[in-house]
Formats: sequence, structure tokens, C-alpha cells
Amino acid sequence: MISIRSVSKTFTSPSGEDLRVLQEVSLEIPAGASVAIQGPSGSGKSTLLGLMAGLDQPTAGEVVVNGQSITGLGELALSRFRAQNLGFVFQAYHLLPHFSALQNVMIAAEIAGLAGAGAKALEALARVGLQERAEHLPAQLSGGECQRVALARAIVARPPILLCDEPTGSLDPRNADRVFDLLLELQRDLGATLVLVTHDAHLAGRMGLHITLERGRIVAGAA
Repeated sequence: MISIRSVSKTFTSPSGEDLRVLQEVSLEIPAGASVAIQGPSGSGKSTLLGLMAGLDQPTAGEVVVNGQSITGLGELALSRFRAQNLGFVFQAYHLLPHFSALQNVMIAAEIAGLAGAGAKALEALARVGLQERAEHLPAQLSGGECQRVALARAIVARPPILLCDEPTGSLDPRNADRVFDLLLELQRDLGATLVLVTHDAHLAGRMGLHITLERGRIVAGAA
């Protein structure tokens, strides 16, 4: 479960002006749910996802993930928590360019402390249909293949939560559908909670729950 409790987030602009991106957001996401977060640009979608991941801290309120409050945790504790509980997929693949597909996935396995990281990484690549591309560098892969490597990296430790920020945003419609189908398949196989930020209403419609943000507030979808 992910519990967002009266969370606000304020950034300070270069001119010194306070920019309130999230305003007292409260949200409960049940374990195993699939949730789409939508809203116009600047509504706070990616900020909310980053707070769920512990990539940033709220200005006010509390974030609880799998029974653990991650608000105020130190970076070392957060890193350990993320490695054991969260998988990330973003619009930009964030693959290391001089490492093969296999090595990119292995790094995640090693950070999670998995025994037999190489075998686990190859298994994850096989699950996304890229075992034969394991030794290729990102520059030798298509955009869709790079995103599938990112999926393999996200699920190699079999995390209970998958967080995705516009995972198909840079792909053509055919590859976007393929990656999204694979993402839902992996979520079902893992029994994971899936939270997806997307502008694509068609893809969002295939998720179980829908949350809409506007100007930092939830305007639809929250209980």
C-alpha cells in the first residue's frame, strides 16, 4: 500500500518566489492496484510520483510505503528501501551508454543485493523478450527495445511496487502499445502495485484506478 497523507510540496524559484506544486494531497493506493495519474503539465503528477519513490521529500505531510514512513529518512536508508521495494520506469530510459543491456540490468540486481546477479538479469531480459540482445549497447537498440531494457531493470528484483513516469511518452504508437502491454503483464505476474503517470487517455483507461491532478490538488479519483 502507498499512503499519501496531507502532502504539500513547495519549491523556491531562482527569483526567490515560492512555487507550491502540491497542496495537501491525500491518497490511499491499495496493494496490487493499477493506478493512472493524469492532469495537465505542471499539475504536480511527476512531483507526486517522485515523493512516492523517496526521490524528494515533502514540505509538509507524510508518505508511507509498504508500512514504512519514508518521510525524513536519510539517503542511505532511502536507497536501501528503494532497492528492496520499488522499480522505476521513466520516459528517458536512463541506461548507461557504455554498458550492454545485460550490464545495465545487472547493476540493478547488484544494488538490490541479489545472488547470481548475472543470471537474474538475463532472466529479466528474457521476460521482456530481449535475451538475444543482451550484449548490445543502448545505441544499438531501438527506442522500444531500450524501454524494454528499462522494464527488465525495474523488475529484476521482483519489487512489490512499480512506479512509471510517462514510460511510453517517447515511443511511437506501435511500440507504446507493446511496452504498455508488457508492463501490465509484468505487473500481473509480480502481483505488484503499479502507479503510472501518463498523458495518454487510452492507456490510462486500461488501468484500474484513475487520479486527476490540477494545480497541485486531486480533483477526481481519490476516495
